[in-house]
Amino acid sequence: MLRHGVVVLLVLLVIGAGAWTQQAISQERPGPSPGGAVGGPPGGPPGGANAEEGRQRMEQFRQQMSERFRESLGATPEEWKILQPMIDKVQTLQRQTRGGMGSMGRPGGPGDRRRDDRRRDDRPQGDRQQSDVEKKTEALQTLLENKESKPEELKAALAALREARAKAKAEVEAAQKELRDVVSVRQEAQLVTMGVLD
Repeated sequence: MLRHGVVVLLVLLVIGAGAWTQQAISQERPGPSPGGAVGGPPGGPPGGANAEEGRQRMEQFRQQMSERFRESLGATPEEWKILQPMIDKVQTLQRQTRGGMGSMGRPGGPGDRRRDDRRRDDRPQGDRQQSDVEKKTEALQTLLENKESKPEELKAALAALREARAKAKAEVEAAQKELRDVVSVRQEAQLVTMGVLD
């Protein structure tokens, strides 16, 4: 009888020890943070360290592309310090003249949630402000999505977009002229093939 009581006591001790160990492990294991990442800083961006690593990789990729661009032009590091901001300016203005018109003509009506999500993805991210062309393009797109938009409203929005595009095109041409004035003939030819110069 005594032996049976000892066995029961040992079993209860083993079960209790197992439960305590499991509870201790669960308390030590890091759980999801308010930022949405396991082990990430509270309120921080999803991914925590992974997001920072992604930004670092993107910056490294940009630097590699910049170096390849410089090498393709045969520019020295000193020349590149002058050319790079001028080339960046031209490319930025060229993107603004397009104004995200690739979002036009997507299937679905105003209630198409997938289209709305894609439109949000096309909008400028971070600190970059929308260009005038992008704003006018979005205004026209909104009118097109509304089946009750009046012809005069569409006509006015279309005229505003064309005016903004003409102004942006003039800015591109001015920036391209500044760039042509400082590059060699070979560099100019290379930039034409790349679409930076016309």
